Amino acid sequence: MLTSRTFLAVALAILSVGASPVQLSKRQSITALTSAQINAFTAFTHFASTAYCQPSTTSSWSCGANCNANSDFIPTASGGNGGSVQFWYVGFSPSQGSVIVGHQGTDTSEIEALLTDAQAIQKNLDSGLFPGVPSSVEVHGGFANAQADTASAVLSAVRTTISRHGATRVTVVGHSLGCAIAMLDGIYLPLHISGVTFRTIGYGCPRVGNPEFANYVDSHSDFTHINNKKDIVPILPGRFLGYAHAAGEVHISENNQWLSCPGHDNTSSQCIVGDVPNIFEGNPDDHSGPYNGITMGC
Repeated sequence: MLTSRTFLAVALAILSVGASPVQLSKRQSITALTSAQINAFTAFTHFASTAYCQPSTTSSWSCGANCNANSDFIPTASGGNGGSVQFWYVGFSPSQGSVIVGHQGTDTSEIEALLTDAQAIQKNLDSGLFPGVPSSVEVHGGFANAQADTASAVLSAVRTTISRHGATRVTVVGHSLGCAIAMLDGIYLPLHISGVTFRTIGYGCPRVGNPEFANYVDSHSDFTHINNKKDIVPILPGRFLGYAHAAGEVHISENNQWLSCPGHDNTSSQCIVGDVPNIFEGNPDDHSGPYNGITMGC
């Protein structure tokens, strides 16, 4: 098993020498989001935070300020135990016109352990859950196992919610480990449900799979991953281990600009890989936010 001390030493040595830069044109196309674009994420940021709170599936949807911020939300189902199985929930948001699927994250110390233990070895996706996905696509074993734990229950709840509300859109959200699970759900659910559109919005997302996985996500998912300032989680697992981020990065800079960073692992200093070249230059406290004033948690 790769210990945290060994991992960090190797990560620093490898990441310090730099990596293949993205195309210059992509560096030059980094753009700042407008206030309206930033604010459009607010409801989904609250939804991602809500997953930490094991929300009730009764009509008295109440689990703290973040979930109460989306007061019109109509829950369908929830599950998990917050330990061996991450909390999750499914319901419908009339104001967003979308089914919402939320997955619980974890604190920085716990996800660092998951990222550095033996489960960081990549494996193919389960062909029963992900029929037709090429064998070249490989993902973090721990993340794949976490997604598989809730996959069938989430799928059933999404189908029920679509039927109950006549929904045509599904949005999957999550922070940290929840982002990794949401990212996998974002390609899993469309393989089993047709006739609706899917979108995934993640926060503080680690790398989930190999470059072939990143390319598959780009081609089969509408995915946005937002990272905050000097958060170290988005630069793990290291690229030297064969991991790559999918496109769709939005990086919150130190001056609170939200910057759209094209490509995979954009190495500009305006984006997470360039801004945090190794974990010793990062700040674990940035992992929970704030994301436009919203901190993850109950």
